[in-house]
Amino acid sequence: MTDLWRDPANTASLRRDARLAQRLVSLADTLVDDYDVVDLLDRLVASSVELLDVDAAGLLLIDQRGRLQVMASSSEEVRLLELLQLQKDEGPCLDCVRTGSPVVAKQLADSPQWPVFAEAATSHGYHTVTAIPMRLRSETIGGMNLFSTRSYSLDNAGLHIAQALADIATIGILQQRSIHRASLLAEQLQAALNTRISIEQAKGVLAERGQMSMSAAFQHLRSYARNNNLKLTMVAEAVASGDLPPDQVTG
Repeated sequence: MTDLWRDPANTASLRRDARLAQRLVSLADTLVDDYDVVDLLDRLVASSVELLDVDAAGLLLIDQRGRLQVMASSSEEVRLLELLQLQKDEGPCLDCVRTGSPVVAKQLADSPQWPVFAEAATSHGYHTVTAIPMRLRSETIGGMNLFSTRSYSLDNAGLHIAQALADIATIGILQQRSIHRASLLAEQLQAALNTRISIEQAKGVLAERGQMSMSAAFQHLRSYARNNNLKLTMVAEAVASGDLPPDQVTG
């Protein structure tokens, strides 16, 4: 073990592993109820620059309308480059999101598929870009760009670390969206149940007052709502609360 720590390469690797573990815990620690997505993504790009041999990072995320948005960046220059990708519809991060696979541009100057982005990035001193998908199984929700001022690409270990960081954030975001969808569904279901309760109460009032069946009472309730261009729920609630006389509905 002593010899392991004396090896500079092993020492650097162990230190990076320790920092990676700390950052993963830090990212996971943010995934609490009502957590701030922007804060999570800012931590993600900051951790990527810290742990990987890159100079800057930026992140694009698909919003609820299906459009990519710039959500985080380690510098203003990178934010502008990410915006440029969206405006010109070209760049490694867009290709990464579309394919769901990492995209590595080792020499941006020799990347004719992104002429505008490549020129802008190299003008800011960036020569290499690695785009990492934010993906869980078959669903890709965004991508992270890692910029380097040198002609350099991440090794396999670096790619795995970058993907692990992105995966943590992806799981958190998808979990939050799932919770929100479930919450919305629960609210809609509760609203529907409340509506049914009001309707059943109104039917009971009309049936008792008019000495009619529940089916006939519902027909009167529905006809009154339609004839007066009112929502059935509003009419039912008014009848049940006594604000709308039953005779007016069955009249």
